[in-house]
Amino acid sequence: MGGQVDRFHSLSHEEAIAQLMTCCAARHWAVQVSGFRPYADEAALVNAGTKLADQLDWRDVLDALSAHPRIGERTSPSQGRDALWSQQEQAGVSTDFREALIEGNIAYERRFGHIFLICATGRSGEDTLAELAKRLENDISAERVVVRQELSKIVGLRLRKLVAS
Repeated sequence: MGGQVDRFHSLSHEEAIAQLMTCCAARHWAVQVSGFRPYADEAALVNAGTKLADQLDWRDVLDALSAHPRIGERTSPSQGRDALWSQQEQAGVSTDFREALIEGNIAYERRFGHIFLICATGRSGEDTLAELAKRLENDISAERVVVRQELSKIVGLRLRKLVAS
């Protein structure tokens, strides 16, 4: 087994599920990822986690979305590790774009019935806003594909953070 992932392997099944749910709030996903332990190394864990995220049914995707703040929305680190990670991931979104993002979020939620999810790591507010406008043009089926892709990116990043913490 590989160094940092060993601590993750030492957790009980329920402890691992709780830790994994900070990466993706779909319990079904967390149960599967925990159940497939041990992983050879961090890369194997991330690979399995993202593949399993890609396979979630839409109800599970909605469960995962329920734990994400709206893009541009401020969270408090006291809300937990996932809130802290969201805050770090959205660090490129400046206050200049917050009002436009709030309006865009409202339009998106009306159109699609769930929050706008984007892997914001490394993205500027301008880029995020442009992507939001572009995705508002998607039909529901196309947007679900994009949401799954973005969720997988976030899951991969958060699994790496989990192992490193």
